[in-house]
Amino acid sequence: MPFFKLKSEAFLWLRVFLERNTLQWQSLGHEGQGMEVANGSARNTKLPDFDALWDYDHPDVTERRFRQLLPAALDSRDLTYLTQLLTQIARAEGLQRKFQEAHKTLDRIEKGLDKTDDRTRVRYLLERGRVFNSSGKRDDARPLFLEALDLAVKSKEDFYAVDAAHMIAIVEPTEEQLQWNLKALDLAENSVAEKARKWKGSLYNNIGWTYFEQKQYEESLLVFEKALELQEQQGDPNKILIAKWCVAKTLRMMDHTEEALEMQRDLFERYQAAGRKSGYVYEEIAECLTVVGQEQEAQGWFAAAYDELSKVPRLADEQDRLTGSKSSEKSVGQKRANARTVFCPPRLPGLERRITNRIRRTFKFSNHAVVWK
Repeated sequence: MPFFKLKSEAFLWLRVFLERNTLQWQSLGHEGQGMEVANGSARNTKLPDFDALWDYDHPDVTERRFRQLLPAALDSRDLTYLTQLLTQIARAEGLQRKFQEAHKTLDRIEKGLDKTDDRTRVRYLLERGRVFNSSGKRDDARPLFLEALDLAVKSKEDFYAVDAAHMIAIVEPTEEQLQWNLKALDLAENSVAEKARKWKGSLYNNIGWTYFEQKQYEESLLVFEKALELQEQQGDPNKILIAKWCVAKTLRMMDHTEEALEMQRDLFERYQAAGRKSGYVYEEIAECLTVVGQEQEAQGWFAAAYDELSKVPRLADEQDRLTGSKSSEKSVGQKRANARTVFCPPRLPGLERRITNRIRRTFKFSNHAVVWK
């Protein structure tokens, strides 16, 4: 069967699926950055770089942006573009914890993968793996990331090879994470692709968290400071704020509480100036204030952290517990315990019970809550 006929059949199948199951084009807002999508007018319009439309803090907004591009993508008859766009819609669904919907989106495009290129297949494998990982199925995610890494390396897709290696590090046990992050870092440092080299800041961050989990705080601090240096060189304001937060948190763990508190207050001011809120910053300020004996002031910060962190999509399955905990608060100590315990299993005693895989992985960038690219 001629290749053009195969692609036509794949497009027909995708169009029927999308029109029947996913799109309500007329009801969507116009967030496609000026993209003309009505009446087939996008056929002769250059398709936008949908990856540039990502807002990882607001996956619902991102999903709407992506869906607005679907009519134009269908009209373009560019199967590779359309399929990769759908992988990112699935990723946005996963970020919202809509795991069943994400898998359905990926199921639909799986049938046409043999009509696309290696990059598209790699992106499919990565997003399928991420959905499994985010829904707690690491054993299902691991072979997909390994396959993605192998295919990306063979096809010289350096950016996605680094992505796959760092996702393998996330699903591996703690004792094996370092070697995979170092492999990802080696791929990034030796790549000729600028986009792949930009992974270095994120990878230093992940390596820092590996040391942090092992309570090797001096090593962790050195790596976090390197990550901050790289992010400052690249100039992304959001990534710089996150990198500073990691440094400040590690300083607190090393008993440099005053310095950590000063950094967190500065971060609070920066978020305020940008019109944003960070429950993680509020919580760290509260922890620092508790250490220095200012529990009354800490109470307000813990409450603010509680309110913000309870909105995090990844914590949605804890909402009943959050509500129950909040209604029973009676003291500063209980407020602090409630604000931390709802976000972690009870295996870490004392002040640091709050530092757990659930919150930590929020800062392992690409495991869905905050992603560095």
